[in-house]
Amino acid sequence: MPAKRRRGFLIVFEGIDGSGKTTQAKALLRRLRRRGLKAVFFREPTRGRWGREIKRQAARADSLMPEQELELFVKDRRENVVKNLDPALAAGKIVVLDRYYFSTIAYQGAKGIDPKRIRRMNESFAVRPDLVIILDVDAAGGLARIANRKTRDELFEREDYLVRVARIFAGFQGPLFVHLDGRSDKRAIGRAIWSHVAPLLSE
Repeated sequence: MPAKRRRGFLIVFEGIDGSGKTTQAKALLRRLRRRGLKAVFFREPTRGRWGREIKRQAARADSLMPEQELELFVKDRRENVVKNLDPALAAGKIVVLDRYYFSTIAYQGAKGIDPKRIRRMNESFAVRPDLVIILDVDAAGGLARIANRKTRDELFEREDYLVRVARIFAGFQGPLFVHLDGRSDKRAIGRAIWSHVAPLLSE
């Protein structure tokens, strides 16, 4: 992965739809701020030009070819790195990020694009995270959690598809990654997350 000099930390939350990653990301953000730490929250897709286009296209099943989706995600991420991540990290802030290029590897990889190629493409410009927390849940369980949402993203919420996505997420291994059981009690997950974040902040 590319190494970039900076003072802040980048903590990424990943997982399939319904894994609870957004809930835990925001809980960590609150915990950091209560301790007087400078922490900010971002998510991908962003609210920028390319992120809005991704969400618009996602409302219609199979409106884009996988390569077209990948191109949009990369454009959105480049913008996020330049406008949000790099400035926040340079200012010494702790960045909590809901989804990053690991999601692109998993979701577009599950549609047939070579995951290694997606990774190389993103790591040519993406900021290296300090920690990637992956909340593992099975596809059926994740979909059950979001069944009551008013809108359903038909591109990303089909169970057979999410099974493949979850399999790719499970393949991320190494010192950068922490896998936690997303089915556990929310508070227990939060404590487990903090046990990995706290040592990072004391370095």
